[in-house]
Amino acid sequence: MLHFPPSRYQSADPETAGTPNDDPYRWLEAVDGAESLAWVEDQNRRTLARFADAEFAVLETGLREILDADDRIPFVVKRGEHYYNFWQDAEHPRGLWRRTTWDSYRQARPEWEVLIDVDALNAAEEENWVWHGASCLEPKHPGEPWERALISLSRGGADADVTREFDLIGKRWIGTDDENGFERPEAKGGMSWIDRDTVFVYTDFGGADSGSENDSLTSSGYPRRVKRWRRGEPLREAETVFEAGTRELMAVAFRDHTRGFQRDFIHHALAFYEQRLIELLPDGQAFPIEVPLSAQAVVHRDWLLVHLRDDWTLGENEAAVAYPSGALLAIDYPAFKRGERNFTTLFVPDAHRSLEGFEWTRHYLVLDILEDVKHRLQVLTPGQGDDWSPQPIPGLPDAGEIGVAAVDDEESDELFVITTDYLTPTTLSRMDLAQRDPASSDERLETIKRAPSFFDTDGMQVTQRFATSLDGTSIPYFLVLPAGAGDPTNGNDRPAAPLPTLLYGYGGFEISLTPHYIAGAGRSWLSRGGAYVVANIRGGGEYGPRWHRAALKGERHKAFEDFAAVAEDMVATGVTTPDKLGIQGGSNGGLLVGNMITRYPDHFAAAVCEVPLLDMQRYHLLLAGASWMAEYGDPDSADWDDFLQDYSPYHNLREGVGYPAVLFTTSTRDDRVHPGHARKMMAKMAAMDAGDVYYYENTEGGHGGAADNAQRAKLSALAWRFLWNELSGAE
Repeated sequence: MLHFPPSRYQSADPETAGTPNDDPYRWLEAVDGAESLAWVEDQNRRTLARFADAEFAVLETGLREILDADDRIPFVVKRGEHYYNFWQDAEHPRGLWRRTTWDSYRQARPEWEVLIDVDALNAAEEENWVWHGASCLEPKHPGEPWERALISLSRGGADADVTREFDLIGKRWIGTDDENGFERPEAKGGMSWIDRDTVFVYTDFGGADSGSENDSLTSSGYPRRVKRWRRGEPLREAETVFEAGTRELMAVAFRDHTRGFQRDFIHHALAFYEQRLIELLPDGQAFPIEVPLSAQAVVHRDWLLVHLRDDWTLGENEAAVAYPSGALLAIDYPAFKRGERNFTTLFVPDAHRSLEGFEWTRHYLVLDILEDVKHRLQVLTPGQGDDWSPQPIPGLPDAGEIGVAAVDDEESDELFVITTDYLTPTTLSRMDLAQRDPASSDERLETIKRAPSFFDTDGMQVTQRFATSLDGTSIPYFLVLPAGAGDPTNGNDRPAAPLPTLLYGYGGFEISLTPHYIAGAGRSWLSRGGAYVVANIRGGGEYGPRWHRAALKGERHKAFEDFAAVAEDMVATGVTTPDKLGIQGGSNGGLLVGNMITRYPDHFAAAVCEVPLLDMQRYHLLLAGASWMAEYGDPDSADWDDFLQDYSPYHNLREGVGYPAVLFTTSTRDDRVHPGHARKMMAKMAAMDAGDVYYYENTEGGHGGAADNAQRAKLSALAWRFLWNELSGAE
């Protein structure tokens, strides 16, 4: 691990860490402070003056065309006889929630019934609502209409939102004054249906609990108390059914509405990677599902599935059964409740394969397996054989993204299948697992819709490569070369001359980066002659929990070493040179970029650092930061001296170092990762005269950085304009 000398801004006393004398830029943590916002406005003006030119305008226009294209695939979810979709375009920047029938959806131009026009709602209420989703109440009996929905709306795109009740038949809001409609005030939290007149609510109750101080949130700012709320009942009188600890992460509740299997559950998150699933029994008792806290437990009909993150041994001595990390287990749920523990092993990972996810249909279980970052699907039949007789689904692409979603897991075995890769637009297909023939390669995959192509891919190519990290670990990465770059004398995947290259990464929270159509990068970067690279570094989920654990807390440096190894491999093989290589990452990927800047400043010429974590001494005190201590460590413990200070970019900036050019972007309304991280890093680098540093803060957008397509296009165009300026040698 690399170690740097203590920064002059670092305090040895944790009680005074972060005080103004210790951190001269802490005033920038005042999100809406007049002085902070004036500083933001000055930085935005300076950045736009530098890059918002004619070339920027062309990029922005091209990106808007992609984002607003009316022939994009309108992805849907089935609720009864209708298929629901949320849609944003140039005419409806905040979006439409709408629905159609299956026969109409199959047409090139479906006929949509608009339920909620968010732009019209904003105009009527003089608000800036951003759509956060809808939860529809399932009727008691098949064939009955779906009558009600809970709608979540956020001001400016923040994580905090409100919930309102909506009438799906009358297409109107259910008021609280005259109709006792359900409405949750703005906070981080949510509501979920129990029945037409009852919901679970988990939120910041504030003064709703009469006579008590507001202790309804955890130290991470998430709800810790769950109530059962009946229509017409004052929220303060609603029955509390569960409380998490104040130092735990959160608690939420939901009802499984599957007919014949209706059950209520509490999801109790003790920490980011520790959770319990608890069934609330009809007699008022609770049944905790006793599996490892690090495991994911899912109940579906008669089955309990357990996806392990750590090794688990059941029993003792000769009767002990060991299950490895990353395995998927199944057991009859009623038998489990009676005390039986005879699990069936459905999947076991190996050095090349991990379980990315799973999906139920009415009669089958579909496993999504990553094999060296390539998707492979398997269909399992519950209860059939010792391992439920897994069968592959042939006829799907060998590489790229493959996603599956049950069309209606109560009624059918139909699947939506989504396929794409870096150069191939998305295709939406449908297949019926009940009609498939395992002995045939014809899986009756029916194409429903194809997304348009937004750039010419002729002559472009994608290859998967492997770099060797500092400790000898093989790190996969995908290289996308522009047209005409391949040199046949070098195997055709090595350019004849070094190219402007963008390297993207994330490396955290067990999130996998798999190939998907890169319309924006294709039009704004590849088409101009740049190469595009995605690194599958440790900390992600590409090889399951072991890949993630390898870069947790004090091992975080391995993710940075992996990223550096990919950069070095591209230079060694002639793809690019350090003065033509740029990097990009957001959120945890912003922490990655910050560390690459401070640890490997000579590896890169430019960096785009988006909604980042950068001050690792105070991250746990800012907004949702405390919830990530299982990923990074606790700055108030020995973790700070042992390893956290080593990868806190804000504290590891050094005078006299030639840093790459940097563009920081964030959002004022990001209430997950505090904008103060990016603000302070920018201010400190500017004060040190640490090279070309720029900053842009969007006033809306939450952690996504943007609230509508216009904002998304502007942020993306700014990044592409900055990168091309720094890496191509052209202004």
